[in-house]
Parts: sequence; structure tokens; C-alpha cells
Amino acid sequence: MSARAVFLFVFMASALGARAIPIPQGTTKPEKPDNARFGDPTSIARGLQDAVYGVIKKIDKNEIVLDKTKFGVDQSIRLEPKTKYVRDRKKSSLDKLEIGDPVYVNVKTEKKTGIMIARKITSGVIAAP
Repeated sequence: MSARAVFLFVFMASALGARAIPIPQGTTKPEKPDNARFGDPTSIARGLQDAVYGVIKKIDKNEIVLDKTKFGVDQSIRLEPKTKYVRDRKKSSLDKLEIGDPVYVNVKTEKKTGIMIARKITSGVIAAP
């Protein structure tokens, strides 16, 4: 037998033998790392993830109009007496808001009409130092 025939025989035997060994199909989920490369993105600004961001274009007693929102058009948001205002992580009021201020607004949308009602308006410095 030549060296080539021996090599071919060993290669074929190992290939056939490897197929006979059952391979586990990954029945367990891979472990999650303790910390992602740049940190856990869901832990940053968790309270603002569902908020509507925009720049105040118009302020009224009953509504504010936001420009530069994710919707691409001016967005009108209705204000109620129960609406809370936070500026620089402190309690604030409607009269402290100014046109041109960037704000995050936590809203509740009425199901029938689609009107957005402000629950909380956050402006100024938001992240803790």
C-alpha cells in the first residue's frame, strides 16, 4: 500500500467514526456576561425610555407643542392639573418652562382619540453626577 492509500484510509475511517459520535444540540442557553462591553444600556435613563423627547415650540395653559420629536412633525401634548414638572431633578412648575427648552414628556395616550396627555415633564439636567 502506498502512503497515499494509507492516508486516504485513515482519513475516511476518522470521518466515518466522527459521525457516529452524537453531538449535543445546545439544549442550554448560553450564559449572559456579567457586564456588557459598554455597560447595560437598559440601566441608563430607565425612566426616560418611554418618554417623548422634543424641543418646546409653544407653551399654553392647556397644552405644549413640541418640535423635533421622533414623529417628525410638531406634536401637541395636553396638560392637566395633575401633570408633574421636574427641572434639574427638582420639583418645578409650568411657568419655569421656556420656548426652546429640550424636554422629555411621559405621556398617556387616550385609546379612542389618540390624544397624548402629559403625566410628567422633565427638563434641565437629568442625569445624576
